[in-house]
Amino acid sequence: MAHYFSFLLMIFGFTRIYSITTINRVSVKAGHSLTIPCNYDTKYTSNVKYLCKGYTWTSCSYEVKTNQAHHSGKFTISDDKKKRIFTVTINHLTISDTDYYWCAVEINNRVDDGVSFYVSVTTDAPALYTDHQEITGFIGDNMRIWFHSRNPGEVKWCRLGSSCATVTSNSIDGKHWAINENPYDNFTVTMSELSTESSGWYYFVKGDLQMPVHLTVTERPSTTTLPPTTHQSTTTHHTTVRENQTFTTFKHEGKSSDKVDLKKLIIPLALLIFIVMMTLIIWFILKTHRQRKVNSSATVKAEGEVTYCDVKYRRRTSVQAGSDVKYCNTGNMKVTSDQMPCSDVDVIYSSVVTKK
Repeated sequence: MAHYFSFLLMIFGFTRIYSITTINRVSVKAGHSLTIPCNYDTKYTSNVKYLCKGYTWTSCSYEVKTNQAHHSGKFTISDDKKKRIFTVTINHLTISDTDYYWCAVEINNRVDDGVSFYVSVTTDAPALYTDHQEITGFIGDNMRIWFHSRNPGEVKWCRLGSSCATVTSNSIDGKHWAINENPYDNFTVTMSELSTESSGWYYFVKGDLQMPVHLTVTERPSTTTLPPTTHQSTTTHHTTVRENQTFTTFKHEGKSSDKVDLKKLIIPLALLIFIVMMTLIIWFILKTHRQRKVNSSATVKAEGEVTYCDVKYRRRTSVQAGSDVKYCNTGNMKVTSDQMPCSDVDVIYSSVVTKK
């Protein structure tokens, strides 16, 4: 019915007056989730809000509505009637999710009101992104938020439904914001002396791209003392005190609990390999030296021959009576391996037996 009324209005030339504001264009990496805030007029507080997907207003398809249960998990929607902002979240983005979307309000018997935004899903790093869309600060703190962008164009920091701050004009609703450009296409937005009124939706602008973030400012717990550094999943929350001012910085540092820094392991691993190699080399040298010593001592053998002789005395029977005759049986024998000669000369062994 809403599309039918919209078609009639276009035929008769009526001009639609938008009472909803949101971002225009956003870039996000595949696999991530994206939350888009939609600010609406007070007259739409009790109306049904919904997200519509499609290039044109007349042909877009409903994705999720505030008066219907959503069980798919792909899209979620919530409505903060007090702040007059409803948010839509697209989970597990894929390349096929690249398209135009509409933040819309359903109006009975009249054309629905809505405003479009474009979502670009990439496999590489987006042209403009931040590591977390949801940020928490404490009253009196100074907040510093990091953005990364390689998109050309002017830099702005805006509050949804309000004004924008630039590098030269750095004030929003009486609050001072500082925008600084850092090396490697990094930008920081700093706000001084947070208050509960600082809570709300903001978005960073770089050229034709925007990135929304939600800031929640609460009182600092009186019974809890924050450590200098607190690691929370993929966000590092640094708190430093400087001249009675507290800076809270939200900066991405990766999942340190799941990743191992390989650079820290290279030097110990190389040193361990070197020690093992040197130990093996020294052991091999000592083993070779010991083997040569054993072989040299085992090869010492006599080059000559050993003569063994048995000597016996016998009486002379007829030729020489009364005198003893010495008989000697000699034989040549090779020195065996277990008989070591004393010198290179021949050794004569003899045994004498006296017979009467």
